[in-house]
Amino acid sequence: MKRALHYVNCPTCGTRVEWSEKSKWRPFCSERCRLIDLGEWFEEKKRVPGEPHFPSEDDTGYTEG
Repeated sequence: MKRALHYVNCPTCGTRVEWSEKSKWRPFCSERCRLIDLGEWFEEKKRVPGEPHFPSEDDTGYTEG
C-alpha cells in the first residue's frame, strides 16, 4: 500500500517541500534557506514569545520529595 505524500512550505522562501527522508533539509528546501533561518534566530530577528527566564544560583531544577 502506498503512503500519501505530505508537503510543507519552506519557512524561509515558501517553496513546496516533500516531507520525507529524501528531503535532507526539511522543513527547508535547501541548506541555504536553513542557514538564513538560523541567522535570523542568532540575530534575534525571531524569538519565542514570553518573558525570558534566567535561573538563579539556587535554582537547580531539583525538588526534594
